[in-house]
Amino acid sequence: MVVKPNWLRVKAPQWERVGNVKDILRDLHLNTVCEEASCPNIGECFHHGTATFLIMGPACTRACPYCDIDFEKKPVALDPTEPHRLAEAVRRMGLNHVVITSVNRDDLPDGGASQFVRCIEQIRILSSQTTIEVLIPDLCGNWEALETILQAAPEVINHNTETIPRLYKRVRPQGEYQRTLDLLMRSRQLAPWIYTKSGIMVGLGETDTEVREVMADLRQVDCDILTIGQYLQPTAKHLGVQDFVHPDQFATWQALGEEMGFLQIVSSPLTRSSYHAEQVQALMAKYPRAKPEL
Repeated sequence: MVVKPNWLRVKAPQWERVGNVKDILRDLHLNTVCEEASCPNIGECFHHGTATFLIMGPACTRACPYCDIDFEKKPVALDPTEPHRLAEAVRRMGLNHVVITSVNRDDLPDGGASQFVRCIEQIRILSSQTTIEVLIPDLCGNWEALETILQAAPEVINHNTETIPRLYKRVRPQGEYQRTLDLLMRSRQLAPWIYTKSGIMVGLGETDTEVREVMADLRQVDCDILTIGQYLQPTAKHLGVQDFVHPDQFATWQALGEEMGFLQIVSSPLTRSSYHAEQVQALMAKYPRAKPEL
């Protein structure tokens, strides 16, 4: 059994606050990626009254060997009440910033884009001051579906790169590295007022040079925000960890990202794509972007 280094150990959460968030989620019958994907930061995030909502699930149509979300269940029809229930949770939790992600729904013609739009619209109605980040799948390259999401005007559109090109076939077999870059590039071109974001995992066998090359590729498509975190094996049946990257290396990537021009880079062993996502509000204040009037 691989022993995690000290820097990957998390503090025990204060369960009173955690329990309150869980009560809201259970009452409204909502899924979170925090629970479904076995995130190590669940205690901290729930304690601070935040969560990353997982829509259209919990079953996924892809079987990425690093991810703990269930792909063996059969996807079900979209629930028309889900957007309202999610918005009600945002209201009850008093969230200033919310992250909405989803399972892959390759069985749907638009990949689930319309459900993202409905969630955004309902949050605007029930919690109009909340800023919205959507962490979307690649939509199988359906750029019309992407444009539909962009037209709903979330403040941040996030799509994770996950790993380096050399490891894609093993880590993300149904994904394509270039398609990920194309999605981020098109988002910038179609809606330049929306902040773009991506994230990668390390510890899967990549080299420092390969990480730097991915960072350069993301800047080439003008990605604003980058997260870099340590991959952790959810269960014995998932991909194994090749190495635990030292915090000093994460600090090096952090400094490099700042030099390369990312507006925000969060790089640490426990960083996840939506970890401390609310910090984007400070970025928005520093680098404001306004949607042009029609």
